[in-house]
Amino acid sequence: MSRLSFSHVLLASFFLIAAILGSAAVSGLIALETFAERSRAGANHALRSTAAVQQLAERSVDMQRAARQYRVLEDAELLERFALARRDAEVALERIETLGLPHVGTLVESWRDAALAATEALAVESDGEDQLTSALERLTPINEQLATAVRVQIGRDSQQRLDELDANRVMLGWHVTLAFIAAGLLAALTGWWILRPLRRVERAIDALGESRLAETVSISGPADLRRIGRRLDWLRQRLAELEANRARVLRHVSHELKTPLASLREGIALLDDRVVGGLNAGQREVVSILENSARILQQRIEGLLGYNAAVFDAHTLRRRPVSLRALIDQVVASQQLQIQGRGLRVLVEGDVPNLAADADKLEIVFANLVANAVSFSPDGGALRIVLSTDAERARVDLIDEGPGIPADEAERVFEPFFQGRDQPTVDRNGSGLGLSIVREFVQAHGGTVTLQKRNKGAHFTVELAYEN
Repeated sequence: MSRLSFSHVLLASFFLIAAILGSAAVSGLIALETFAERSRAGANHALRSTAAVQQLAERSVDMQRAARQYRVLEDAELLERFALARRDAEVALERIETLGLPHVGTLVESWRDAALAATEALAVESDGEDQLTSALERLTPINEQLATAVRVQIGRDSQQRLDELDANRVMLGWHVTLAFIAAGLLAALTGWWILRPLRRVERAIDALGESRLAETVSISGPADLRRIGRRLDWLRQRLAELEANRARVLRHVSHELKTPLASLREGIALLDDRVVGGLNAGQREVVSILENSARILQQRIEGLLGYNAAVFDAHTLRRRPVSLRALIDQVVASQQLQIQGRGLRVLVEGDVPNLAADADKLEIVFANLVANAVSFSPDGGALRIVLSTDAERARVDLIDEGPGIPADEAERVFEPFFQGRDQPTVDRNGSGLGLSIVREFVQAHGGTVTLQKRNKGAHFTVELAYEN
C-alpha cells in the first residue's frame, strides 16, 4: 500500500467496486438462467404428461368402441383395431410410469388388468359379455384417476418452481444488498484513506499561510500525497529560515541604527541649544525638521524592536483561567479618557465561559483593537463588542462605525508596518505594527483573527479555542 499513488488507489477501488457489483449481477443472471431452464423442463414434462393421459383416454375410448362393434359385427378388423388401440394405450402407460408419480403404479396395473380382462372376454364368443362390459367400464375411472394424479403432480411441480423462484429472489436480494453494502464500505474506506491526508494537506497549507511554522508537516496515505507532504515540510523549513533571517536582520539593523541615531539626535540637540553658536531662522527650521525626522525614525526603530520582541514572546504563554468579559471591560476602562474625548459609546454585549489563556497578551490584543476602533470612529459614534460562544470556541466581534477598510487592503492589514489609505483625523503616531502583534498573539493561542466584510465600518472577529 505504501507505494500506491492517488490514481492507483482510485483505479483499484473502481475495479473492486465493479467486481463486487458485477458478481451480484452474475449471480442474479445464473439464478435466472437456472429458473428458466427448470421452467422449460417443467413445461415439457407437463406437456408430455398431459399428452400421455389424453392419449390413454382416447385409446381407451377406441378400445371400448372397437370391442362393442366387434360384439355386434364380429368383424376381425375390429378386433385388430382393438388390439392396436391397446398397444397405443400401453405406450401411453409406459410414459406415465416414467413420470414416477406416487400411487400411479397401482392404477397402471389396474388398467392393464382391466384391458387384459376385456381382451380375454372378447376371445369368448357369447358368455363373456358381462366380463367385457365390466372390464371396459373399469377403464374410464382409472383414466380419470390417472389424469387427476398427473394434474396434481403438475400443480406440485409448478408450486415447487414458484417456491424456488421466491427463494432465488430473496437470495438475489440479499446478494445485491450485501454487494451494495460492501461497495459502499469500500468506497467509504477509500475516500477516508484519500481524504484524510488531503485534509492534513489543507491544514498544513493553512498553518503555513498563518505563519505557524513550528508544526511539522507529516502526510500519510498515497505515495504522491506523501511526496506533497514532504515538499510542504521543506517549504515550512524554508519559510522558517527566511522568517528567522528576517527577524535577525531587523534586530541587527535596529540595534545598528540606534547608536548613530542617538549621536544624530544629540548633535541636533546641541544645535538647538545653540552650544556651537547662534542660529538664524532658516537654520532653526532645518534643525526642527531634523529633530522631528529623527524622533519619527527612533519610533520606527523602537517599533521594530517591540515587534520582534512580541513575535518572540508570542511563543511563551503563561496560561491561566481568564474571563474575557472582565478583561475587555478592563481594556475599555483603561481607554475611557480617549473614548470620552471623542464622545463615543462603547457597548459590551454577552459573555463567555472562562478559558485558559495568557491574560497579558490577550489584553494587548484587545487594547490594540479597541484603540484602532476609537481612533477611526467618528465623533459621537458607537463601538460594539459582542461576546459569543459555541461548544469549542469563544468569539469576540468588534464593530465600529469608521470609514472601514477597502477590499484591496483587507488582506494586508495584518502585515507589519502597513497603514491604509484612510487614516484618522486625530494624531495616532501609529507604526502599523498593532494588528501584526494582534495576529501573532492570537495565533499563539491557537485562535484566529479575521476582518469581516462590511459596507460601513470595520468588523474584526477574534476566535479562541477553549482547549489547545
